[in-house]
Amino acid sequence: MSGAFAYRDGELWAEDVPLTAIAAAVGTPAYVYAVAPMRARVREFFEAFAGQRVMLCYALKANGNLAVVRTLADAGAGADIVSAGELQRALAAGVPPQKIVFSGVGKSREEMVLALEARIAQFNVESVPELIALGEVAAARRLTAPIALRINPDVAAQSHDKISTGRRHDKFGIACEQAPEVYALAARLAGIEIVGVHLHIGSQILTLAPFEAAFARAARLVERLRADGIAIRRLDLGGGLGVRYRGEPAFELAAYARLIGELTRGLDVELVLEPGRWLVAEAGVLLTRVLYVKDGAARPCVVLDAGMNNLLRPALYDAWHDILPVRAPAAGAPAQPYDVVGPICESTDIFARERNLPLIAAEDLVVLCHAGAYGAVMASDYNARPMAAEVLVDGARHAVVRPRLEPARRLAEESLPPWLISTARERGAAG
Repeated sequence: MSGAFAYRDGELWAEDVPLTAIAAAVGTPAYVYAVAPMRARVREFFEAFAGQRVMLCYALKANGNLAVVRTLADAGAGADIVSAGELQRALAAGVPPQKIVFSGVGKSREEMVLALEARIAQFNVESVPELIALGEVAAARRLTAPIALRINPDVAAQSHDKISTGRRHDKFGIACEQAPEVYALAARLAGIEIVGVHLHIGSQILTLAPFEAAFARAARLVERLRADGIAIRRLDLGGGLGVRYRGEPAFELAAYARLIGELTRGLDVELVLEPGRWLVAEAGVLLTRVLYVKDGAARPCVVLDAGMNNLLRPALYDAWHDILPVRAPAAGAPAQPYDVVGPICESTDIFARERNLPLIAAEDLVVLCHAGAYGAVMASDYNARPMAAEVLVDGARHAVVRPRLEPARRLAEESLPPWLISTARERGAAG
């Protein structure tokens, strides 16, 4: 876990704020984000790429909270977006439009208009139909869309199957061997300006081999396109940098930067890189309270007030998150295996099976670590349960940056159609 979360005098703190104080002020469950690890990651990134022309575009899909995006933008990051909603978030957080790239396989024409009018840096185009639509939308408004085609290099990410995006059978991108003819088409379209080549092969990648295979193909394509008379000035290599959830080897950022430098030497391109998880995962925890410790047939079951509606990754990907008590156990204190579950009425609402933990009791506070990425951003109010508050910590300061979304607020957004209102009145009159 990030050094921003550490025990002091037997209690877990976020930077200079005790988590017990946050739980008392905000309630549970709550996401708690520390700014120090985010700032440190951005500094580490730019130091690793010193001497290379590079634009860092944070992938908002990892965590779109405005305070998180603003923290990263203030540190020098741009934004990689996949929807008009994320565009609005990036702009509201102060990301300059010239540092925004628009990825995603299903951009609508309405989204294209908003991004064109914002004058973003680049559209990462996924298909021929999208390319044609973007050209039509731009030309109709007498605007020009700067584009990079997303190529599919047919390289496996060597991570979880559900987060690998660069294989031939994945839904993303244009087959590498088809790219020259699609670039030739793009060069003929009104409203289109070719600026680069893009790829992204997946997420949570911890070794360099997949990157090397994919990036080498991209570099060769740049050379081929230039030989065909198509000017390429930008190479967008996506993201996918992995983090340590369960003792995996740390991702070697310096070696990654050297690899890219070697593969692109002599190309004279501006690099665009789009990490998401790597920037924010270790900066966040999900703070939750134990409701009950239930005797089970095989082992005790810890029931939390956080569920899969708050943190979906374990149910969706069988993902591992370390679980720590907010009150540190005494040295040599006994431990035992528990199942750790949430309150949702689903068998998949399980955070951990047979997890060896210190003895746990009702009302204890615990945290699920490395929850800053793909946590709150994937949350829902399933079972009409509240969505967790989000809290940002900066040194000794903390603030609620998204309040708890209570079921009553969602209920107030709904309405009955007139015919159901009338039947309700009739039933009341009959009563």
